[in-house]
Amino acid sequence: MPKQLDGQLSLYDITSPVDSNCDDLAVTFFNPGFANLQEAAKVAASCTQCQLCQTRTSVVFADGNPQSKLMIIGEGPGEKEDETGLPFVGRAGQLLDKILASVNIDRKKDTYICNIVKCRPPQNRVPSPDEAAACRPYLDAQIAFVKPKLILLAGSTAVQYILQVKQPISKIRGKWFEFRGSKVMPIFHPSYLLRNDSKEVGSPKWLMWQDIKLVKKTLDALNQGSTFVEN
Repeated sequence: MPKQLDGQLSLYDITSPVDSNCDDLAVTFFNPGFANLQEAAKVAASCTQCQLCQTRTSVVFADGNPQSKLMIIGEGPGEKEDETGLPFVGRAGQLLDKILASVNIDRKKDTYICNIVKCRPPQNRVPSPDEAAACRPYLDAQIAFVKPKLILLAGSTAVQYILQVKQPISKIRGKWFEFRGSKVMPIFHPSYLLRNDSKEVGSPKWLMWQDIKLVKKTLDALNQGSTFVEN
């Protein structure tokens, strides 16, 4: 269960768990079942544990630096990701790159990026509970071996399967929650920001700007040997 940070409620104080059919899909960070990250990626590359293997072009395992302190978890690959084998390279990924670059976070050096599922769901639909469960060992391994200090959950699907909450992103974004040794922040998915172009105060893009500045401030503090920066 997520713990309460100083001056903050835990997620379980502000919302209820997801429906019972997803209760057993919460990511556990123990016993990843692989010797190392490379082995997990190798097994994932030929995975046939769910129906997504029948329609994929590529297994999209991850991108970035496995020694980084910052992990970003999204929903699943889209068309461009399926073609290239890399996460977040379509229009949403290009926007994510710009968001990171706006505070001098280097995608390749400073982040490790992955998804709840490693294969593209047809028509970019939301992954099913069975599909998320089939990919769970790979995500467990990624978190266990990368050991990120900070995790950004991009969008409601990542929030649901990692933290098991239904609370809208707008209610919990920009807040740090402690979960299994990492500080976790829900953020708007870049694809949502593409559909909401306003940059006015209070708009999703404006809120994302506030959130990424806090992420950068926290990351800088960690790099300088501090433990954590409050909201």
